[in-house]
Amino acid sequence: MKLNLESKPILLLFMTPILFSACGKDNYKMEKQITQDFTYNHDLDNNDNFSPDDEWLVYDTRTETGGIGANGKIEKVHVETGEKVVLYELEQNRAYGPGVGAVSYSHTNNEVVFIHGLLNCTQDKPYEQWRRTGVIIKDDQPGQPIFMDARDISFPFTVGALRGGTHRHEFSGDGKWIGYTYNDAIMKKLEDSTGLTHNLRTIGVSKKDHPVSVAESQDGENFSGEWFSALVVKVVPNPVPGSDEISRAAGDSWVGHSGYLKSDGATQRARAFIGSTIGKNGEQVDEVYIVDIPEDITIPGEAALEGTETNLPAPPKGTSQRRLTHTANNKYPGCEGIVRSSYGGSMLAYIAKDDHNIKQIFTISPWGGEAIQRTFHDSDVQGGIRWHPKEHRLVYVWQNSLVGLKIEDGTSTILTKPSQNPPKNPVWSHDGNKIAYNRIVSKDGNTPTMQIFVIEM
Repeated sequence: MKLNLESKPILLLFMTPILFSACGKDNYKMEKQITQDFTYNHDLDNNDNFSPDDEWLVYDTRTETGGIGANGKIEKVHVETGEKVVLYELEQNRAYGPGVGAVSYSHTNNEVVFIHGLLNCTQDKPYEQWRRTGVIIKDDQPGQPIFMDARDISFPFTVGALRGGTHRHEFSGDGKWIGYTYNDAIMKKLEDSTGLTHNLRTIGVSKKDHPVSVAESQDGENFSGEWFSALVVKVVPNPVPGSDEISRAAGDSWVGHSGYLKSDGATQRARAFIGSTIGKNGEQVDEVYIVDIPEDITIPGEAALEGTETNLPAPPKGTSQRRLTHTANNKYPGCEGIVRSSYGGSMLAYIAKDDHNIKQIFTISPWGGEAIQRTFHDSDVQGGIRWHPKEHRLVYVWQNSLVGLKIEDGTSTILTKPSQNPPKNPVWSHDGNKIAYNRIVSKDGNTPTMQIFVIEM
């Protein structure tokens, strides 16, 4: 009988790990190089890059030296034919911005979302973490930006707008929400004036079909948005040592296709992430957290949704932020990477060190409880954890190869031959039949560039 791990989330609290060999069997898949232009990069950037029909992959063209701020183009490529289409290109982009990048497809609609620097970028006001927003482009309307999150840095601030920069945008499974990390321009200004830490990275969400109107400023700093936005994670400059307070939230992703199952059978929308705590001895310890998100994010919680001149925007009523891991007393404390959820939301995967100081994959239930070690390699897992879209297996990068892992029996399979340049940014197709990833390659002695490869599963 096949165990249905998604239907009973509490079951994971009592499961024991299944040991398997540190080195899986070889089952190399045939690599197909999708992009062939060696004059520029094709960066998947750890996002959701497959179109809903799995026929296209979307990417940005940034360079390592220039980054997103110096990149002016978003493209997609057809998986079978290699045809390329420019979805968005800035008329003029300089080293200081505006800049575009880190693009993701919706799971349900033919549209993408990506980082867009502010249009008023100059050398004195360049692309920065707190000077960017999210833009949506529909496939059938290339070049026509839809500004997702509204921005208002003029007091009094606007409910539903933010005051800084959203980034690493990710559509929810149903396409109705976008989650992201965030930095705040007002807190950056306060930080510059006081010399104290206030510009803390945190996490926000935006909900579709709730436009927010902002009086646009002549300097281009303020503008309206088509989605309603709110921050959902509370961060503080100086967490109490030994407490669950955090000073930074990142490495976030949606839990499940539409959430995880609660004990009453209801589905709870949530994002999992890495939060930076302070241990009892004053050391930073990064732990896995989860935040439950209410369906209505327009109702204020303990403080103003729009924030004040000295405080970040506050989470809406109904958000619930919980710590899931407690590694401070481990031999090698801490967790890292992007916390990735299985399709049904019953398991969250992340990277942490085992007792031999080797980075391995662990999973934990969104309910908390004991974490389960899933890999037992003799060298570090390099990252890139991604779940199959329906089944309880995942891929990751280890010893410069893509490796597949079946959760139910613990068997692992090496999918690609080891290479001097390891695979990066793996992503599953929606049907689970393909995995796309980046690899740095060179041709005819030219400068190495990032290209897109696909393997059939």
